[in-house]
Amino acid sequence: MLRPFVTLTAAGLLFCNTASATERIDVQAAASLTDVMNTLIEQYEQHHDVDIVPVYASSSTLARQIAQGAPADIYLSANEKWMNWLEDHGEPVHDRRDLLNNRLALITADGSDIEDFTPDSDHPLSQYLKDGERIAVGDPAHVPAGIYTRQALEHQGQWQALEPRLARASDVRGALALVERGETPLGVVYATDAMAGNHVHQLGLFPSDSHDPITYPAALLGKDPSPQAQAFLQWLESDDAASAFKQYGFEVNGSDDAN
Repeated sequence: MLRPFVTLTAAGLLFCNTASATERIDVQAAASLTDVMNTLIEQYEQHHDVDIVPVYASSSTLARQIAQGAPADIYLSANEKWMNWLEDHGEPVHDRRDLLNNRLALITADGSDIEDFTPDSDHPLSQYLKDGERIAVGDPAHVPAGIYTRQALEHQGQWQALEPRLARASDVRGALALVERGETPLGVVYATDAMAGNHVHQLGLFPSDSHDPITYPAALLGKDPSPQAQAFLQWLESDDAASAFKQYGFEVNGSDDAN
């Protein structure tokens, strides 16, 4: 009589372990969100039995990987375009909301003799580049930060002169790294990247009317989003999450200090 009891107990334990196994949440997030999302994920996991696995890259790269089957419960893009692209390609998108806003910033390395200025039509960037020097940007062909940069430069009448002098990076953090390493004297990144960079500082912000609003949409993906993924996405709109986003320089959509 003892053996059936032991067998049943083992089976029951196996069921319990399976039922209580930590739920995995796959998050695909724009590269500019790396630091703040790592902080938020650590904070959330301390109080919830979930394992949140983030992947960071340019929004375009992530969208294409998701369309090709990469695991994704939540997608956070750095612009509307690539979230729209996913929907247009048949990816089930649920509970979409505009989570954050950002600004476009011109940066240089610490120790540069370039004084702070507003990068506008009155300050052509080419005058700050010596022969052979380039300006680091996310690739304008697909990287959101680069797309915004192109819009700003076209608006200011600078695109034609600067296009041949762009150092095109695969994402905004790649553009930041080029300036950090001293490979380019100037770079265009988000204001939040300027804050996060090592040995770089912000020269000025591009006028907000020179490019489309920098908006970060977030959404659940898949045919049947898990309750855990739904709860995490909802928490990203909480006061605790908003406090962290603001600490890292983001404008929280709908908050009093967003613009």
